[in-house]
Amino acid sequence: MGEKKRKEASSSVFVFGKKNYKFMFIGLACIALGFILMSGGGSDDPNVFNSEIFNFRRIRLAPTLVLIGFGIQIYAILLNPNKTND
Repeated sequence: MGEKKRKEASSSVFVFGKKNYKFMFIGLACIALGFILMSGGGSDDPNVFNSEIFNFRRIRLAPTLVLIGFGIQIYAILLNPNKTND
C-alpha cells in the first residue's frame, strides 16, 4: 500500500512549459546565428593580413546577436508558465 502512494506522488511533472521551450529554442537559434556570422574572415597565408575580420558583421552584429540570445535564454528560464493573465 505504501509503494502505491509513492508511485502516485512521484508523477513526472515538467519544470518548464511549452512557452518556455519555445523561447529557449528561439534563444538557441539566435546564439547559433551569431556564432555562424562570427566565423570566417581568416587568411590561408599567415604572411597576408586580411582586414575583413574587422568588418561590421563580425565586430558588432554577431556578438550583439549572441548577447540577445543569452538574454532570451535567461527570460525563458525565468518565465512562469503557470501565470494567468487577468
